[in-house]
Amino acid sequence: MNIWGAAIALFVSAFMGEASFPGVSVAITKGDQVIAVQGFGHDSSGAPMTEHTKMAIASVSKSFTALAVRQLADAGKIDLDRPVFDSRVTPRQLLAHKSGISDRTLPEKSLPQPGSPAQAVERAQEVLRTAVPDGQFRYTNTNYHLAARLVELASGESFNSYLRKHVFEPLDMRETVAIDVTPRDLPSDYRRGYGYAYGFSVPLTEPDRFVAGSDGVITTAADMAKWLAAQPKLAPREGMGWETDSQGRLRHNGIWFTSTAGQVLTSSGYGIAVMANSGIGLGNESTYALENGIADIVDGRTPPEPSSYRLVTDLVLAGLTVLSLVLGVRALRRPRRFHKAWQVLRFVPLGVLLALPTLLGLLYGGGRDITFYQLAHYSLPLVVWLGVSSVLNVSVAIVRWRR
Repeated sequence: MNIWGAAIALFVSAFMGEASFPGVSVAITKGDQVIAVQGFGHDSSGAPMTEHTKMAIASVSKSFTALAVRQLADAGKIDLDRPVFDSRVTPRQLLAHKSGISDRTLPEKSLPQPGSPAQAVERAQEVLRTAVPDGQFRYTNTNYHLAARLVELASGESFNSYLRKHVFEPLDMRETVAIDVTPRDLPSDYRRGYGYAYGFSVPLTEPDRFVAGSDGVITTAADMAKWLAAQPKLAPREGMGWETDSQGRLRHNGIWFTSTAGQVLTSSGYGIAVMANSGIGLGNESTYALENGIADIVDGRTPPEPSSYRLVTDLVLAGLTVLSLVLGVRALRRPRRFHKAWQVLRFVPLGVLLALPTLLGLLYGGGRDITFYQLAHYSLPLVVWLGVSSVLNVSVAIVRWRR
């Protein structure tokens, strides 16, 4: 891997052990030169990860969509500051997540999923008519679904074909494809990612979701190295598929329910891309810390020791589930009389369970949308604990009311 190759390999392996990542692939560049590409661990078929293993990069895909829009803007086919789709929203505002649209105004995961960018625009028509761009940042995949349709209308090509002809092929990214819907459109040689529960990583199929423009690029570490090496010429810009972090680095992370990814461009000229085949969950929100650790090593700094509370979180939830089961069974076997008004409290776990998708979206995602099915991918132990507690508490309340 180069002079710091052993240090990076050791750090990645340690991180994988702490975070329970079965497989990781890494690409590193300096300026326009590819420095290293390598796979670690294995995929869900048991095969070793290599630089040619197909991986989902999730919302890292947004930087590709933004580039496509910029290309067409440079060609005079898109006006970045002219409202589109009979709304007050401009392409620049879509790319910067400042369109006034959010997961609260259009819950993009809970609603029926479109099958194409054109259908995504149809689904968003009412929200587009009432959207008021106010300069506030509200992250939602819908913005990039609409941007994908802009590319189609301006180019006369399907969005995925445009990316292939005008982005992937010119950069020699011949292992890379873009898809519309998961898991329907995933390549035949793509291996499922993993979910995680109670210390075990289990291969899972990504839930049915529309991903064109927002998070639909499937690629390899070898191709991501080519992408990163091209960035000095492409001049990535904040608010257009890239974000600036607290240290002034351009980056974007991506999360699927069965994989995570991230890319970062350091001020010292390094490009780093990381892809892992383990999905978002409690204790695994992204590959952010992994990218930062690699960036520290290439810049000559010592990274923090890898750590993760993923297993601890699940073990605590497992303990709460067992405790709820023991206490609930005990209460059912030895029911006592309680004032009926107090029994209303028995319904609190059920209320929390029913409200959990909304609560998690508010607490962890700034109002992001998630379905119950996707919630089980995010944290099965949390759903199991609340489910067991709800069933037993409601049963106890019914028994005591009847007495």
